[in-house]
Amino acid sequence: MTIEEVKTVLYIGAGTMGSANSLVAAIAGYEVILHDAREENLASVGERHDGAAGFLVQTGFCTAGAASEARGRVTLEPDLAKAVAKTDLVSESVFEDRALKREIHANLDSLCPSNTILTTNTSSLLVSDLEDAVGRGDRFAALHSHLGALLVDIVGGPRTSPETIDILRRYVVSLGAVPLVMKKEYPGYVFNAMNGPVLRAAAGLLLDEHASFEEVDRAWMIDRQAPLGPFGMMDLFGLDLMLDSWKHPSPDPQRESFRERVVPFLTRYLESGKVGLKAGRGFYDYAAPSFREPGFLEAEPVSGIASDALHTVLLRSAIVLAAKGVATREDIDLAWRTASSLRQGPFEILAEMGFDGLRAILEREVVAGRLSSEQADRTLASLLELRD
Repeated sequence: MTIEEVKTVLYIGAGTMGSANSLVAAIAGYEVILHDAREENLASVGERHDGAAGFLVQTGFCTAGAASEARGRVTLEPDLAKAVAKTDLVSESVFEDRALKREIHANLDSLCPSNTILTTNTSSLLVSDLEDAVGRGDRFAALHSHLGALLVDIVGGPRTSPETIDILRRYVVSLGAVPLVMKKEYPGYVFNAMNGPVLRAAAGLLLDEHASFEEVDRAWMIDRQAPLGPFGMMDLFGLDLMLDSWKHPSPDPQRESFRERVVPFLTRYLESGKVGLKAGRGFYDYAAPSFREPGFLEAEPVSGIASDALHTVLLRSAIVLAAKGVATREDIDLAWRTASSLRQGPFEILAEMGFDGLRAILEREVVAGRLSSEQADRTLASLLELRD
């Protein structure tokens, strides 16, 4: 059911994310307007809706009939002034450029009706990077969706009102999605703040020749009963997207050192046409990827090194999120389970592993040189504080 406060939703940016989200909102019963300054993007919406509808039907989110009917509730509008006329909620999904997003939201702030809530779907910027560009800070927030998953992060800025957060939470529920209201902003939100380090650790294991990509994926798939390993996930996301995310310089010396190694490594893949699933080739060949073969999980070896490294970064990232008050342990687990479709969140893994089990893994990582003793001690101390 739709919520009373929202009748019409405007999506800014008709790319993959904006198109998919516009269809989900229309399926829920909202009148939807999709705007893009580039008419070629609007011309491709039909194709993008086809892909999104196919995925939603395949996963059981809706019927083919519901998806088809919903498309009639989506209006394409190249004129922004017309698009905002009766809009109750705006979701912006344009290119990840701070200046561009600030310009767009300042323009929206001047054009939209006074009651309109403005949201950004930014994945790499913080609410505080953008919110002072608008006068209506009480009705501005991040509403961040995950393509292919039902998790939606909700993050308020310093002026966002509780009423706005409540409307957005109920709006997400009305979509049939899972809202995660974060206590404070944080780079990568919750799921990406955990999954990003897992993918980086996987790439590091390969670059350091500790394990092949198949061995890394096999370890993760067995340990977590997962349909994909980290390299399968990178293929799914697209190696072009992974490369773009790792191109940006970082003030963190460790990440910067890793960036200098992983960028040329991924560039070689892209230059060979290995972009991932969408190109039919990435780390795996998608005519018949080996991880789907019946004997893949039984093959040798199963890398204990990979298992330790991947679990260490996942669990440490989750502990940091909870220790910094970004989200509760329960919400961190919910975010992980919802976005990954795996049965256990990190704190559920920790409960099963026990304090001594975590300490043993951390000690092995210290011996391997991938973790300092100070980092291990801080992780254990933070976990003890959370338990208290």
